[in-house]
Amino acid sequence: MQPTPAPDMIPQNGLSHVIGPTDQPLYWATIPQLLRQAVDQNPEAEALVFRESGQRLTYRQFAQRVDHCAAGLLALGIGKGDRVGIWSPNRLEWVLTQFATARIGAILVNINPAYRVSELEYALQKVGCAAIVAARRFKSSDYAAMLAQLIPELAEGAPLRSATFPELRHVILTEGEDPGTISFDSLCDRATPDLLARLDDITDTLSPDDAINIQFTSGTTGAPKGATLSHLNIVNNARFVTDRIRLTQTDSLVIPVPLYHCFGMVMGVLGAVSKSARMIFPGEAFDPLQVLDAVAEERATALYGVPTMFVAMLQELDNRPRDLSSLRTGIMAGSLCPIEVMRRVTRDMHMDQVTICYGMTETSPVSFQSLTDDPTEKRCETVGRIHPHLQVKIVDADGNAVPVGQRGEIWTRGYSVMQGYWGDDAATANSITDGWMQTGDLGVLDDQGFCTVVGRVKDMIIRGGENIYPREIEEFLIRHPQISEVQIFGIPDEKYGEEVCAWIVARPGAGLTPEIVRDHCKGQIAHYKIPRHVRIVAALPMTVTGKPQKFVMRDQMQDMLASEAG
Repeated sequence: MQPTPAPDMIPQNGLSHVIGPTDQPLYWATIPQLLRQAVDQNPEAEALVFRESGQRLTYRQFAQRVDHCAAGLLALGIGKGDRVGIWSPNRLEWVLTQFATARIGAILVNINPAYRVSELEYALQKVGCAAIVAARRFKSSDYAAMLAQLIPELAEGAPLRSATFPELRHVILTEGEDPGTISFDSLCDRATPDLLARLDDITDTLSPDDAINIQFTSGTTGAPKGATLSHLNIVNNARFVTDRIRLTQTDSLVIPVPLYHCFGMVMGVLGAVSKSARMIFPGEAFDPLQVLDAVAEERATALYGVPTMFVAMLQELDNRPRDLSSLRTGIMAGSLCPIEVMRRVTRDMHMDQVTICYGMTETSPVSFQSLTDDPTEKRCETVGRIHPHLQVKIVDADGNAVPVGQRGEIWTRGYSVMQGYWGDDAATANSITDGWMQTGDLGVLDDQGFCTVVGRVKDMIIRGGENIYPREIEEFLIRHPQISEVQIFGIPDEKYGEEVCAWIVARPGAGLTPEIVRDHCKGQIAHYKIPRHVRIVAALPMTVTGKPQKFVMRDQMQDMLASEAG
């Protein structure tokens, strides 16, 4: 049923403070209970379709595969509270690991499949992973080789004893086995009747408040932080997100967004399971041809994506039309959608009920979402209205709500706020005040409760839906022996929304070039973080107090590029 805006969803007393509806109670449940409910409701219905590999599972088969994976983890000595990394593109093993870890109370650690060696090393050390499930390779990423490089003790065989990663006991490859590793199939084969019989007793001891997922995010303060989320956080956010697109067990949802991100894992998989709907994965990564073919051939009714994905799909649709008349709804998130794109999606892709979302990993993730019957203009110019059981206020520098229509920082409070950053109490305290998550985003509320995101307090760059944090790249580049100073910022880009730009001051006598900078990044940081535009400059523009003026660099860079383009 489509939610009706509650009175408090409209700002009261002229202040930018809104409260979500509470007519539907929070669901006090764990992820295993959510899956059990879906199996009970729709056991023989198709649950998962991985088109690239040809794998299809009903909900009953899905739950059985999850149990064998969970029992296999128990056989390895993995239990409640242990961290298990997952480093893979969108594959069946990802989803099985997601639910298997939750089944036994282990904490799933999402590792971006674009990560390279230094980023993987940081992630494994930061949260102390006891095991990692990894694909053998994907595109240009040879995960097995990177693991072997990072953990030379693998060559010595099992049991794994690593000086660098003392808590890491098992490396599980989704295909085949290398020295010191086991295969995903052999993991599942370790499930014995006794271990399988223990699963329900273990699951019954879990609490919805237990930590169950760590997702890496970062801010302007440097290295990535592990946002720690509970069953309660993500189960309820998944339910409320799919409530707003009216998803039911008769729907088929196409999920081309990455599973390592909340969009795929929470809004996609958990959202579909909360409604016993069918999940369709077109490929291991986004490809507009695969997505459109999946929609047409599977007669899908819902589709997720960031605006750049929809732009690419519309271009492909112009080249080769498909019958997309089965589509009804979906979600566009990651950045604001140009109104012409929304109109074309509505008209040419038949998605007249597509909605827009806003949130952050630390809030599980969605705080605002449009309704399916909101006017097109509202679904493009705003991120909709507040979600159930949440409060949001737009605040000034002192944390006080500003008048309606005024700009301020978006603060969120409620069930969705993370437990904290793993192993970083100081960062948690700096981000959460009296239960309010300080998002770092600038927003404006209108008198009907619609929120418009107008900028970022932090200098985060959003490139094609990927959040990029300049300080992280700056700290990586400053270690280069030829670099003296570096500033990273975003500039507008027609295709990706924003592109990464670097201004660098070289050390005296260094023969530094943009090509050297980009080559230094390859294989060490994710491809989307590598600066597209690099300028070697004599000095950086600074304030009188010595702070870099990124807005000056941004303006000058745009002028330079415009001049070069003629």
